[in-house]
Amino acid sequence: MRNPDIFPDALALHRDAALKIVSRSSEALRTTGIFTIVLAGGSTPRQLYELLAGEFRDQFAWDRIHFFWGDERHIPPDHPDSNYRLAKEAMLARLPVLPENVHRIRAENPCADQVAEEYCRELRDFFHLEPPAMPRFDLVLLGLGADGHTASLFPGSTALREQYRLVAANWVEEFQAHRITMTAPLLNNSACVLFLVQGMEKAEALREVLAGANQPERLPAQLIKPVNGELYWLVDRAAASLLPGNS
Repeated sequence: MRNPDIFPDALALHRDAALKIVSRSSEALRTTGIFTIVLAGGSTPRQLYELLAGEFRDQFAWDRIHFFWGDERHIPPDHPDSNYRLAKEAMLARLPVLPENVHRIRAENPCADQVAEEYCRELRDFFHLEPPAMPRFDLVLLGLGADGHTASLFPGSTALREQYRLVAANWVEEFQAHRITMTAPLLNNSACVLFLVQGMEKAEALREVLAGANQPERLPAQLIKPVNGELYWLVDRAAASLLPGNS
């Protein structure tokens, strides 16, 4: 596994992430004419989204970018905890993005399995693929939970063992709720994955994921190993504080 890139603070981390997204976007537009990005949920990426809509706004061809989500809570899109809502408020509503290029998970459907099936179908339709072929995103953003989860792949959950499905309705015992999540095989088929990790509360999980024993059932982030793509861990100094050589 490549060594993490360590930054003095969260702002420096997110600026580097923005630069990497600019580079990947430019490369994809030259080769295919579009750029496909999978957005992360949670609070960590908010600053990145604000940078992309502000300082880096003029460095993208927004009408040729397609936005997807790695996971979503099983809630309506206007719910305060919605990953879609966070991205919309911090970035999408501030940009000339085409509505048809925003591929949100329609988690307002009361049947979580149907939500997952419909998103899987949307992905296959967009990429013009039939099973068992897997979509290949240009770039995926992921975070890391203090329990070692990423996207909505939680410790001990059934989605960790998915081999073929693109999207799963993953029951999370801790929350007594379903989470809709892209599966590890789909995420691992991406051209580039960026993990964004910040804060002392993530330090122990980061140390275990990167430097500990391979225990993906307990530390699902260890499942993310792009098959034919690049993997970057962008972490701030606080999150890196327990890594070997960084104490």
